[in-house]
Amino acid sequence: MKHLKAVIFDWAGTLVDHGSLAPMGAFVEAFAQFGVEVTIAEARGPMGMAKRPHIAALFALPRVVEAWTAKHGRKPTQADIDALYDVFVPMNIASAARHATLIPGVAQIVGQLRGLGLKIGSTTGYTREIMAQILPHAAAQGFAPDNLVCTGDTAEGRPTPLMVYRTLLDLGVWPAWNIVKVDDTEVGIAEGLNAGAWTVGVAVSGNVFGLSREETEALSQQEFERRRADAVDKLTAAGAHYVIDSVADLMSVIHAVEGHLAQGERP
Repeated sequence: MKHLKAVIFDWAGTLVDHGSLAPMGAFVEAFAQFGVEVTIAEARGPMGMAKRPHIAALFALPRVVEAWTAKHGRKPTQADIDALYDVFVPMNIASAARHATLIPGVAQIVGQLRGLGLKIGSTTGYTREIMAQILPHAAAQGFAPDNLVCTGDTAEGRPTPLMVYRTLLDLGVWPAWNIVKVDDTEVGIAEGLNAGAWTVGVAVSGNVFGLSREETEALSQQEFERRRADAVDKLTAAGAHYVIDSVADLMSVIHAVEGHLAQGERP
């Protein structure tokens, strides 16, 4: 590669945890402990954000506000967000450790990228406490990034570009248009766009598709194509320059971006 310098990956739904399942049960269970039902579909909406802002976004949903008010006799407050976050975190830590299996093809593709001389960065909406449970499992399966930027490491998280900027500093690479950001959420795509990087959406293994590998393989072809098209549409609408099924399909995009850069094109 003469132009492209690095690839920055998201974690859940992109590198590990097919379907981004780990946070979902934790969100639902945490709200349930306060007597309020949150659906999986609602919990998926803000995925990719830092987890406290994610919880705040769920508290802002009119249906959740109504349910909370009916249960507690008042609208939710910042103190309620803090209390629920405190309950959520240990649940998410335990769940993340159980969902740390690499998505098929990740270790192989990263090996190919490094063979081309590219650096491997990573950003995540998870905290370092949560990632401490995931990193050893990922390493044992053959993947370790050149850097990691977690929520809380920068003044703001997604959709701001600050975690990407921190990654560029860590890796010692610039400008941002010589970078590819790979993510399975709309807010993660926004993070890459706001940084000025090429963005690649991950449709089938990620949050928008929202199923485990086994559940995905059990779908009829018609249902698979319907769900895949919906995920592609959402990631494309979010601004992704390319959309792939999983990281296993990334290499053709890498070569395409290198071609664009060789012609002087920018994201």
